[in-house]
Amino acid sequence: MDYAVSEGGSSLEFGVHRRFLLVPLITIHLRFHPIPTFCVHLCASVVSNSNSGGTLNGARDDELIRAAVGGDRRALARLLSVIETGGARADSIVDSLYPQAGGAHLVGITGAPGTGKSTLVDRIARELRRRGQRVAVVAVDPSSPFTGGALLGDRVRMGELAGDPGVFVRSMASRGAAGGIAAQTMAVAIVLAAAGFETILIETVGVGQDELAVAQEAHTTVVVMAPGLGDEVQAIKAGILEIADVLVVNKADREGADRLVAELRLAQGPVDGLPLPKGEGRGDGSASGEDRGEGSPPHSSPVGVRSSLPWAVPALKTVATTGAGAAELVETLAAHRTWLGASGRGAARARSLAERHVLRSMAAKAQREAERRARASGQWAELVDAVVARRLSPPAAADQLLAKQP
Repeated sequence: MDYAVSEGGSSLEFGVHRRFLLVPLITIHLRFHPIPTFCVHLCASVVSNSNSGGTLNGARDDELIRAAVGGDRRALARLLSVIETGGARADSIVDSLYPQAGGAHLVGITGAPGTGKSTLVDRIARELRRRGQRVAVVAVDPSSPFTGGALLGDRVRMGELAGDPGVFVRSMASRGAAGGIAAQTMAVAIVLAAAGFETILIETVGVGQDELAVAQEAHTTVVVMAPGLGDEVQAIKAGILEIADVLVVNKADREGADRLVAELRLAQGPVDGLPLPKGEGRGDGSASGEDRGEGSPPHSSPVGVRSSLPWAVPALKTVATTGAGAAELVETLAAHRTWLGASGRGAARARSLAERHVLRSMAAKAQREAERRARASGQWAELVDAVVARRLSPPAAADQLLAKQP
């Protein structure tokens, strides 16, 4: 597994002015513990990312793309660094790889801080690897509002995956983006899908009640909760159940777990459409190629699915620290994927995702162009001064700038 560090602009994670944080952390760890494998990967990744630009040994982007798709993991890490920076160069790379990126299952994993998302992602990845899948993890960490840097602690929690060539973990700084994911998260997922990873797990920043953008980006959305955090009622009030395809009560060995599961199941109503036990209904759970939604995997679900019925969101129990419930969760993810294809909902969801990606790309490009034109207009400093002095409101200043545009 590669522990890739993202870089770009002022947000070089563990960058030059933030790398001093790494030294005391490693020093403290070495004093009390032997060097774990993931530390070696992490340090090597930091050094290699800081000693070169956006290409691998001066390679052109097309050479970098061929190397990444061909299995060169260092080239893939470099390519993702370019993608995270954004701009025309990143867009060109996405253009080249997008036709090859339709085969991955995007699974968004979100929830409040403290629910054990990172440990659960680690368990899901290991279970998927046990079943022979290549897995990529995109872990979004919160950024400092002052420096833009991120500690990338999620990667440390997944250290036991180190050395597995079938797993690739990419940490990203949120860089102030709302909704629990970074602005370039989906572009990174496109590159990973083109590189041949069958399942891409997207772990969000610990989110609040209304920061659930990952539900608009993934084929399957998992909302993780835990007993005793005080978020049970808030989850139902805030409509979190509406965006979840699978609900997981992690830390189920704690008091109150059964009550929370019961409340969530009650809130969901009838259970028609839940995955059937093996041997019932469509035992193979397979869907034809014509019926699969975008990115459906070539393999079948391990459980039967009633494709003619609506999907009723299951509430599962897991204990990520021991792995309890991980196998059932992975089976449920596969069942939901199969249901999307068999029911025809996959095509509708793929279209909805495509619409959101196009609109989000338009908004980002429009914002960059608007800022460029505003600063080059000759009125920028004068209008900002007027807003600061409260002689002009921000909307009025914007109107004046727009009035000067062709």
